[in-house]
Amino acid sequence: MTAPILEARQVGFAYRGSPATLADVSIGVPAGRAVALVGESGAGKTTLLHLLLGLKRPTSGQVLFDGNVVEPRDRAWMRTFRRHVQTVFQDPYSSLDPRQRVDRIIAEPIHSLGLVRRGGSRAETAQRVAAALDVVGLPEDAARRYPHEFSGGQRQRIAIARAIVCEPRVLLADEPVSALDVSTRARIVDLLAELRDSRGLTIVMVSHDLAVVATLCSYTAVLERGRIVEQGDTAQVLGSPRHPYTRRLIAGVPRLP
Repeated sequence: MTAPILEARQVGFAYRGSPATLADVSIGVPAGRAVALVGESGAGKTTLLHLLLGLKRPTSGQVLFDGNVVEPRDRAWMRTFRRHVQTVFQDPYSSLDPRQRVDRIIAEPIHSLGLVRRGGSRAETAQRVAAALDVVGLPEDAARRYPHEFSGGQRQRIAIARAIVCEPRVLLADEPVSALDVSTRARIVDLLAELRDSRGLTIVMVSHDLAVVATLCSYTAVLERGRIVEQGDTAQVLGSPRHPYTRRLIAGVPRLP
């Protein structure tokens, strides 16, 4: 079996003075696959995503990237880690700086990671930004506009362009389509699937929308109260759930009469 590109090993996490948010969580993310983390609000999905992203340190256990322990306190190592692991947040309206033009928003990782030095080749930066916009289906002139000039779906495409401009290997997405209408949601899911297939991009996605999970993700982990109660191929987990909690999640999905 191929070693996972991103992994949590017996991870636990608790805020100071509070009960554990996560306990003994283990999951491996194979390269080039899309993995879903599902569960009710408060199950620990976003906390686990933050640990995988290196925004928090686990109270116990380890998070590994390419077999190396993710250590948020090691700034030099985290700089390399950020080059390979990027994120897209839930709300496309608050995740983009309204004071910045789109080209500067997308170029921010290029400069912060030192891929092109500030004041260096503007042509190279512009070329990278234009290429990222093209990949997400936005015109080149979008670079000269501001976030408020775009719809929610277009803003999320800009956020995805910002995440992929440095050509990461892993994209961590926290409810990336939940703030969008149904038709826009489908187009963003199609875009993520295209990035997975054309670039071999590994995707880890927090979602409460099981239809999105079934469409995009080949592997699913179900969290209940900070523990993974079931994980495996999505078709098996959603089609023939073994754990009562998973069955309750599926039974709670609204259905047309």
